[in-house]
Amino acid sequence: MSTQTPALLISGLRKAYGNLDVLTGVDLTLAPGGIQGLVGLNGSGKTTTLECMLGLQRYDQGEVSVLGLKPTDLCTAQGRVTAVFDSPSLNPNLTVRQCLQHARILSRHAKRHPEELEKLLGLCQFSHFPIKTLSLGNKRRASIAHALISEPDLVILDEPFNGLDAGGVDEVLLLIKSLNQQRGTSFLLSSHQLPYLEDICSHLAILHEGKIIRSGEKSALLRSETSKVRLRTTDPVGAVAALQTISDISCQQGATDEEIWVSSDIMTAAAINSHLAQHQIPVYELATERASLGSLFRRLTQESDT
Repeated sequence: MSTQTPALLISGLRKAYGNLDVLTGVDLTLAPGGIQGLVGLNGSGKTTTLECMLGLQRYDQGEVSVLGLKPTDLCTAQGRVTAVFDSPSLNPNLTVRQCLQHARILSRHAKRHPEELEKLLGLCQFSHFPIKTLSLGNKRRASIAHALISEPDLVILDEPFNGLDAGGVDEVLLLIKSLNQQRGTSFLLSSHQLPYLEDICSHLAILHEGKIIRSGEKSALLRSETSKVRLRTTDPVGAVAALQTISDISCQQGATDEEIWVSSDIMTAAAINSHLAQHQIPVYELATERASLGSLFRRLTQESDT
């Protein structure tokens, strides 16, 4: 693959099941050596997007290129593209070591040894355990090890952090960073666990109701987001009315009737509280939330729904 060829290029991807539109316009580009996060709620179309790009499902419209290949030609990629989906699919009757040895035999370009991957993913003590006896988290580790046996150029991970404890998450994040920095391995991570994606990804794309509503470099996306103040009050109507007397301030309804999110470039949480006190508005909870992928995701999906 040329350094100029995108690791992944998706343009105008559409997919429907009968009368149900699942993907309504997915556009996504991943440069070689990038770590792309695909963010979305359950049911937003993340897994369908991955299945279409890997040739596991036919799509109705659009263009897809993976390492310069069409999905139907990925069989010629010879281990350069690997994927791990949310439900681990290794042979349940084989041991961890047997699964990795089997993958190494089948891959004509396998470069890693099973023992090395077991060590990298904390699986040494489970080497001779059948897959069916492992916890969900260790099955996921084994699946990731299986995907890395051929040292692929592009690794696609669907919900990679599900079932992992804090230590397991740290190990996977460290492994992704290491492979990306040392080998230039490209990654596409599909997940709803936003803090982990914010930590690891260089680029982010937000998928909502089958369409990419925002994408770009992580740093640029987060710069566009301001810190917010979350408050709870027994008089939300009065609070909104009082706050709207201030210029350069906006309010949004929170998860409950008493919760309000306040955005302002000029007022701190203390100033907002003081202003509401002057209008005799009782506030029983007040907190500042820094600009984050979570706050960006909530704002964009709420705006998309209105």
